[in-house]
Amino acid sequence: VQLVESGGGAVVAGQSLVLTCATSGFSLDEQAYGWFRQAPGKEREGLACITTTDDSPFYSDSAKGRFTISRDKATGRIFLRMNGLTVEDTATYYCAAEQTMFPYDRCSNAAREFDYWGQGTQVTVSS
Repeated sequence: VQLVESGGGAVVAGQSLVLTCATSGFSLDEQAYGWFRQAPGKEREGLACITTTDDSPFYSDSAKGRFTISRDKATGRIFLRMNGLTVEDTATYYCAAEQTMFPYDRCSNAAREFDYWGQGTQVTVSS
């Protein structure tokens, strides 16, 4: 399995970014995908997740209302649209995935639930 993030960069507070995760190599029918971030000196934080079962997103409180996760079924790419960025959103953002034979009831924003991780993409927000 390979996950490759892109779309990070340096922006000014209030601007938006769309992160992309290119995925490949899955061998089982169902996948769950998540976006996480980690700022220096802080724990990795789950932001949003989505599954191939029904594409229903689930957001953490810090992401709700500003971030949107989505999936392109044709290409397998996963997106995270981030609006109204603040300096507190500065972090390395990671795409994560897991796979299973069975449909998901729902996904989780807990890092321990994911087996595969991308290398991360840096987002820096200045005031």
